[in-house]
Amino acid sequence: MQVPVLTIDGPSGAGKGTVSRAVARQLQWHYLDSGSIYRSLAIASLKAGGNLENVEQVSQIAEQMQLEFDCQAELIVYLNGENISAELGKETTGNAASIVAAYPEVRARLLQKQKDFQRLPGLVADGRDMGSVVFPDAQYKVYLTASAAERGLRRYKQLIEKGIDANLEQITQEIEARDLRDQQRSVAPLTIPTGAIAIDSSDMTIDQVIERVMNLVR
Repeated sequence: MQVPVLTIDGPSGAGKGTVSRAVARQLQWHYLDSGSIYRSLAIASLKAGGNLENVEQVSQIAEQMQLEFDCQAELIVYLNGENISAELGKETTGNAASIVAAYPEVRARLLQKQKDFQRLPGLVADGRDMGSVVFPDAQYKVYLTASAAERGLRRYKQLIEKGIDANLEQITQEIEARDLRDQQRSVAPLTIPTGAIAIDSSDMTIDQVIERVMNLVR
């Protein structure tokens, strides 16, 4: 029996995580946050005192790290048994993750780890290359996006609500730079997967996006 897969791809800050977790809970399917895999690798590499430019060392850490996801409410990520959820959302973590994710050797090591999440009754996979590279035969594919200005504003509001000092212009510039880096990398660049339904969430609420995706699966 083929295990159904729903992929939700798109750039940073488009709302993929919130939407994917909500849909996974409603469908009672397994959940894969590929962005957290790369962010976890970045954290593991930094914790090991590693040089992010040392591809061989980063690849070795990728091979050895053990990850578990829990998305019952908020996403909780365990790296080698340690809850690292609080570190995942940091800008430094995101920027470091974008660097290590560009290495072909690292992506090759993590590809099978991601495929192993495909188990009954189904999988919701959230990332930047889920529908194009990791699960190209997925039955359901979504490409979720929003303007860089809107994504920057969302991120800015999140940080301010947490009491973290933030600069809207700087955040938006970082998002644009990350988009460019993700689109131009030689391996698995950010792209709209073949057969994907494109959803621009710039002027939509999260609930509207969730309903749209649920209707696709239904």
